[in-house]
Amino acid sequence: MDVKTAFLNGELEEENYMRQHEGFAKDGKEHIVCKLGQAIYGLKQASRRWYFKFHQTVSSYGFEENIADQCIYLKKCGSRFIFLVLYVDDILLATNDHNLLKDTKELLSNHFEMKDLGEAAFVLGTEIQRDRARGLLGLSQKTYIERVPSVLT
Repeated sequence: MDVKTAFLNGELEEENYMRQHEGFAKDGKEHIVCKLGQAIYGLKQASRRWYFKFHQTVSSYGFEENIADQCIYLKKCGSRFIFLVLYVDDILLATNDHNLLKDTKELLSNHFEMKDLGEAAFVLGTEIQRDRARGLLGLSQKTYIERVPSVLT
C-alpha cells in the first residue's frame, strides 16, 4: 500500500515559519512570514513527524513495534497474525488471515489517504515469488545482483 502525501500527516510540536514564496507576497508585505500548521515536504522534521503519527496510529490498534527495526510491526489475534512493514510512505502487509488483512487496510485507509497497490511483486529490489499450489514463497535478488556490477564500474 502507498500512503499518499505521507509527510503532510505529520503534526508539528514546535512553531515553524517560512518565507512567502516568490510572487505570492503583496507589495509592501514581503516581510510577512507563514506559520506552518502541519508538516510539509522539505521541512527537516517532516519525515520524523510522519513516523510518530503513523506509530501512534497503528500502536493504538494493537500493533507492536519490533525492537530491532522500528518500522516493522506485528499484530497477533490468537493464531492469526499480520506483519506491517513501513518504508517511508510504502507499507508491506503479510498475514495468514484475509479478514485481518482487510481490517488492517480499512484501518489504514480510515486514518490516511491510501492507494492499494495489490500483491507485492518487488520490494526494495527483492522479487517476491509465490507458488500457491505448493504453498511456497520465495525471495530473489537476482535483478539487484545483476545491477551491482554496473554500479561499481
